[in-house]
Amino acid sequence: MSEVFDAVPNEIFLGGIWKRGTGATTSVIDPSDGTVLQTVDNAVTHDVDEAVLRGTAAMSDPQWRNMLPHNRARYLHRIADAVETNSKRLAVLQSFNTGKSLTETRGLVASAAGTFRYFAAVLETADQDLTTPRGNYLTMSIHEPIGVIGAIAPWNSPVASDAQKIAPALAAGNAVILKPAEWTPLVSLALARLIDESGLPAGLLSVLPGRGSVIGDAIVRHPGVGKVTFTGGTTTGRTLAHIAAEKLMPISLELGGKSPTIVLDDADVDLAVNGVAYGIFSSTGQSCVAGSRLFVDESIHDDFVEKLVAKTRSLRVGPGRASETQVAPMVHHRQRDSVAQYVDLARQEGGTVLCGGCVPQDPALADGAYYLPTIISGLSNDAKACQEEIFGPVLVVLPFRDQEDLVAQANDSVYGLASGIWTGDYKRAWALARLLQAGTVWINTYKQFSISTPFGGVKQSGLGVEKGRAGISAYSRQKSIYWGLDEQPNPWAD
Repeated sequence: MSEVFDAVPNEIFLGGIWKRGTGATTSVIDPSDGTVLQTVDNAVTHDVDEAVLRGTAAMSDPQWRNMLPHNRARYLHRIADAVETNSKRLAVLQSFNTGKSLTETRGLVASAAGTFRYFAAVLETADQDLTTPRGNYLTMSIHEPIGVIGAIAPWNSPVASDAQKIAPALAAGNAVILKPAEWTPLVSLALARLIDESGLPAGLLSVLPGRGSVIGDAIVRHPGVGKVTFTGGTTTGRTLAHIAAEKLMPISLELGGKSPTIVLDDADVDLAVNGVAYGIFSSTGQSCVAGSRLFVDESIHDDFVEKLVAKTRSLRVGPGRASETQVAPMVHHRQRDSVAQYVDLARQEGGTVLCGGCVPQDPALADGAYYLPTIISGLSNDAKACQEEIFGPVLVVLPFRDQEDLVAQANDSVYGLASGIWTGDYKRAWALARLLQAGTVWINTYKQFSISTPFGGVKQSGLGVEKGRAGISAYSRQKSIYWGLDEQPNPWAD
């Protein structure tokens, strides 16, 4: 364990300089047993001022500003190399800090390295646009960096989320100030050290731990920050959107979800049972795209739910670093208690807990932030447990009669982030996918991601799209240039 934490700084990373933060410290815990892993210094608001100054100077330096895209790509490749070289340590560190299983954290670290490589490749192949002229002139559209980007990351998958914000922002030529989640700053600081050691010019990255209401707010409000990208809760996202509107500043928001998973009567039952369980109970349900509402055709409802409950009861609950664990602890005891309150509310609303619904009775898990994977039936779709994001291992099961009834219920939500369909009929799947109000639809799979495929939500699940080739454009400003070809382009002046 010591070698995992020896390389993790407890200082803030301020534009290329490691320094002691002067804000209140945070005790970072291991959610598997509640022990303190490390005490981390937090930033204060004047650190944001300095990070903006350093970031502005670094991205304005001609050496970076005028660097050809393929040369900028080399920095991203070096970062990817460093992440891959240190992948084992990063995965273990994230498992300690977030409680996630090592299987998942290994995947997240690999995703982070792949994200830096992908955007390096995009830089290698990025073209500016020669637009179609409508007169005797030549027209071009070019992309330029915005400036200093404020990146506010979530606690549920820090290393992958960090990479998805840092990589395209740097690729576009910007500087980045990353604010990690208060509960999970360790991986972000470890990543900052790797990026620093990879040779990225000083000033282009700052990592400032601290409370969102203090450091996050200061980043968003700072006049020198040109764009903010935020992943987190819808309530906070709405507040940040108001601030961005006052500044006339672009903002990207990946917010909450209450994603419907749909099992049609012709689905492969065994495949769907496993897929539904994975969609909600992997990551201990702490995922914005978790399939937390399950709609099952009433003709197969009872048999399907019986098999799903049996599968859920068989899932192995334990520490994330145990190889056999399928459902790890939640990120924090406070999050575990919030989930428990939602289950109690569901009982009050008339729901029946089919399995789970409590903390494990195993004495070996007593000190951890564990909650058993839970399935609830007997609620209507307007119950709070069906409408509000619980962000935990809680699945609500609802029957449906026909497609019209299904679509009405599935879309009856303020959210629209993701959805899943299980069926043997590709034509039905296509027609239904087009009717669902969601940014992503999975068919006969769930929670599969690709950095090359755009990701975003509709309704109160967010604004803007991340990932994909256009991911760099989201961190750029577009400028049009006209080249006049006439000898007398403006005869009015004659």
